[in-house]
Amino acid sequence: MTIRQLPDTLVNQIAAGEVVERPASVVKELVENALDAGARRIDVELEEGGVRLVRIRDDGAGIAPGDLPLAVSRHATSKIASLDDLEAVATLGFRGEALPSIASVSRFRMESRRDGDAHGAALQVEGGRVGEVAPAAHPRGTTVTVRDLFYNVPARRKFLRTERTELSHIEEWLRALALARPDVELRVSHNGRASRRYRATDLVGDDASQATPERLLETLGEEFARNALRIDHTGAGLRLHGWIARPAYNRASTDQQYLYVNGRGVRDRNVAHAVKQAYSDVLFHGRHPAYVLFLELDPRGVDVNVHPAKHEVRFRESRLVHEFTRRTLEEALSATRAGADAGALPATSTTTAAHSAPAFVPPQARLGLQLDEARAAYAALYSAPAALAERGPGPAHAPLPDDGDATLPPLGNAIAQLHGIYILAESAEGLVVVDMHAAHERIGYEKLKAAHDSAGVRSQPLLVPQQVAVSEREAEVAEREAATLSELGFEVSRAGPQALMLRAVPALLAHGDTAALLRDVLADLREHGASRRVAEQRDELLATMACHGAVRANRRLTLPEMNALLREMEATERSGQCNHGRPTWARFSLVEIDRWFLRGR
Repeated sequence: MTIRQLPDTLVNQIAAGEVVERPASVVKELVENALDAGARRIDVELEEGGVRLVRIRDDGAGIAPGDLPLAVSRHATSKIASLDDLEAVATLGFRGEALPSIASVSRFRMESRRDGDAHGAALQVEGGRVGEVAPAAHPRGTTVTVRDLFYNVPARRKFLRTERTELSHIEEWLRALALARPDVELRVSHNGRASRRYRATDLVGDDASQATPERLLETLGEEFARNALRIDHTGAGLRLHGWIARPAYNRASTDQQYLYVNGRGVRDRNVAHAVKQAYSDVLFHGRHPAYVLFLELDPRGVDVNVHPAKHEVRFRESRLVHEFTRRTLEEALSATRAGADAGALPATSTTTAAHSAPAFVPPQARLGLQLDEARAAYAALYSAPAALAERGPGPAHAPLPDDGDATLPPLGNAIAQLHGIYILAESAEGLVVVDMHAAHERIGYEKLKAAHDSAGVRSQPLLVPQQVAVSEREAEVAEREAATLSELGFEVSRAGPQALMLRAVPALLAHGDTAALLRDVLADLREHGASRRVAEQRDELLATMACHGAVRANRRLTLPEMNALLREMEATERSGQCNHGRPTWARFSLVEIDRWFLRGR
């Protein structure tokens, strides 16, 4: 078979198969070029979901007339000039493939003018055939018009979906962009009608690269904005900032998970896994967290050239990124104590709660628990809260005197118990309802975890060493990560190409399937460079212990007992949810209660 050189048009159409999946791909590539050109206003005009027309206008720097043919040539770019540039890419686009690929499968026109030019210039490309540059009237900036996408590649065109589906893909990508660039105004029209406008916000410095409360409200809605926690943490050459939703606000899917690495919207399994682990202790089974996160690091520490459409990245220090993300979010979530947001603004406000994650501190140092305190925590779990042991002779539902709303604690003062299940409390805002079993379960669970964190993971030697069959790659991981496995409570040595000898296991989990646990740990270490399998199984056991030790339904509590439980909730990390992720409390404002009874109407 004869080897021959492919014509440029066919080469570009093959490249288009990687770069241009649908109209949303065209919008992405053209808008990113506009941003790289310094645009502060971008107009997106669409027809028939972008299949009939995509037109992008920007007010960026513009292109010189002589450079227009180069702009639609393969691998012609102003953004990199050497391998060093490629290893430290700071622009959204860089390979010079997008424009020629798009132009090869559409009727394409580009018009542009720079400051100082007497007039603009235009270039027409028809199915990859480049025309001549001609003068054209045009303001500063660039307009790219893409008509009849895939008109000359019918096999690709029939894979496109309905107009509504294609439009929704474009809208979702623009929503993600709006979160990352609140300093840019975006205007969108479809079939001749204005459909969306994101107004620009005047931002400077670090704030210019992250969503503002206003943009959160515009893009993700009132509920997300009202439940958003601001995070901002720097360390080890990394910065993670943005917004995470309180556990009470969760989703059935991952539709509100946005990650940006050095300003580029990407999907990354490593970071997604770290986020999932951070929420594992506070999220109901089968639900997903919502977040808008911005990760910043040295461009040389991340490879952005691993996916044709630049949707994915690869980190040089993936373990560091994983642990930095997980610990930062765990610290932020640990502060979501019940009642901590009792003074939050109502839902109509665009101001969200804020939390700045502190520097990392080992759990045992942060909690300051010594071994004797750990033993006390165990004992305290199986008794009621401090004041629960001080039963008074008075009735359970006697009112408590108040010194005025200003003196009420976040969860208020208990006034009654409902059906032996719920505590009713009067707060400054109105009524607080607490699930007493769920709340006490979380309190006990956190005490047990604190005790174990203080004492560290104890290892228990096996009477008879156990041989564990593993893959060759897993055996290599076990050898390389021997110190990490030791910290997790395992004593392991290699017994052959595909075998390990297990001599000691985590003491608390010694009666479980330790061989399966070891394999899971090795799989995590291989994929993410870290593992929390031991901690998760430990926590599952402690959660069961805490559940058995918590106050049961139908147990009548006195007011001092109820108030003691409320005060412990206010002081306990993650007390807004029980060990299974269910909420432990709810608040009803006086305004809301007034609406129930039509007061003021």
